Amino acid sequence: MGASSFVSGSLDTTMVDRSADQSEYGNADRSEKPETACSSALVPHSSRLVVIRRLSPWSQSGAKRLFDCTCVLPLLLLLVPVLLAVALAVRLTSPGPVFFLQKRMGRNGRTFTILKFRSMIHVPEKTHNAVTTAASQAFTPIGAFLRRWKVDELPQLLNVLAGDMSLVGPRPKMPEHVVSKLPCRPGITGAATIAFAREEAVLDQVPEEDLESFYHGVVLPAKRRLDARYMARATFLSDLKLIVNSALRRWDRSFLEDLLSAWTFAAQERALPSGASHQEMAFLSSKISA
Repeated sequence: MGASSFVSGSLDTTMVDRSADQSEYGNADRSEKPETACSSALVPHSSRLVVIRRLSPWSQSGAKRLFDCTCVLPLLLLLVPVLLAVALAVRLTSPGPVFFLQKRMGRNGRTFTILKFRSMIHVPEKTHNAVTTAASQAFTPIGAFLRRWKVDELPQLLNVLAGDMSLVGPRPKMPEHVVSKLPCRPGITGAATIAFAREEAVLDQVPEEDLESFYHGVVLPAKRRLDARYMARATFLSDLKLIVNSALRRWDRSFLEDLLSAWTFAAQERALPSGASHQEMAFLSSKISA
């Protein structure tokens, strides 16, 4: 039950399952009529609250925490030379701190500091942009390499050891992207991580004036739905498969590209005098709803 099965399953869906949404996910206003995927993908994110309400027995078990610690402790020992080499490279190739520290929201609304190797040029007074693309980032000389190969994420093994994160789970969000409390530990990798591994490159294709609406109205709800469905069904074997896929870089870029195509198609239809046909609406539902 890996990420690919959840991604492909979401793409096979032809209409939004409202009964599943109400039992498994939050809904800002259940008295409203069911939305089509076309309309729901283009409304503000505040009206589409997709939250994790149900966890599988594995996702909330002590055995999962034991599995995390059993994996992380020996892995950290093996990676000490690599971590030291990367830290030295970051320090010597650009001025600024070795680590990028940022507040993220963890389990039950608890805030923690996530650790990453710094991959961007350090500008102390620079205002942080919550939505970034590949073109909008000022990488250090080795930053692009660290980001592409996910080496910048290695310090998060310490977050796992500290109990702030798990190896597998929804990615921890910045406070401005949080719509509800997570009932589980956020993870280094997860179903949405696999599907959105090349997110910044794909976001380059979105016009700058539409970037915020696309990210909050389409990308974030899709991520939440993928993670919610996965965490409701996760098992030891499915977690193990996601970890292996992440380690081997088996990313699936097609899901995000399909979302972008469907969003672009919907925007074009909205600009036409007549509404979309039934076939067009079904197409959008299959691409945007997950």
